[in-house]
Amino acid sequence: MLAHEDYEQDAKWYVVHTYSGYENKVKANLDKMVDNRNLHDKILEIIVPMEEQIEIKDGKRKTSLKKVFPGYVLVKMYMTDDTWYIVRNIRGVTGFVGSGNKPIPLSDQEIINMGIEELDIVIDFAVGDNVKVTNGPLQDFIGIIEEINMEKRKVRVLVSMFGRETPAELEFTQIQKI
Repeated sequence: MLAHEDYEQDAKWYVVHTYSGYENKVKANLDKMVDNRNLHDKILEIIVPMEEQIEIKDGKRKTSLKKVFPGYVLVKMYMTDDTWYIVRNIRGVTGFVGSGNKPIPLSDQEIINMGIEELDIVIDFAVGDNVKVTNGPLQDFIGIIEEINMEKRKVRVLVSMFGRETPAELEFTQIQKI
């Protein structure tokens, strides 16, 4: 077993492929395995992404949960030979999403897009800073940051176009401090 300091990286989210309809069984079995083997420090979280679906039938409103990614379970874990083997050999698991036997973790952007968890973003600009737009329709324009919205991960930049200031809402990834 590897000591916590020996892990090659932080815990990451991995996508586990399962037989269709086995997602909840895989989650339950994996939860049980983590409890039995005391692996809470290696396999941190297991989720089957669900969303509420509202159905109106015969004038009655019915709310049910629907799997967002049928056939997949998301696992936040430290990838080691042991954890890979344990997850891979749970009944109903067909493998990890990745190339060959090498699981590929989800990127930060994928995690944000799926709403799995909120990641802290460190920005190196502030209101009043001059920035250059790096991509999109306003690429190469220069502007001044007027507002920063951390929840939406966007900024409002006043861009000088045709001799007048024009506000533009841009993603953090679309600007660069000058």
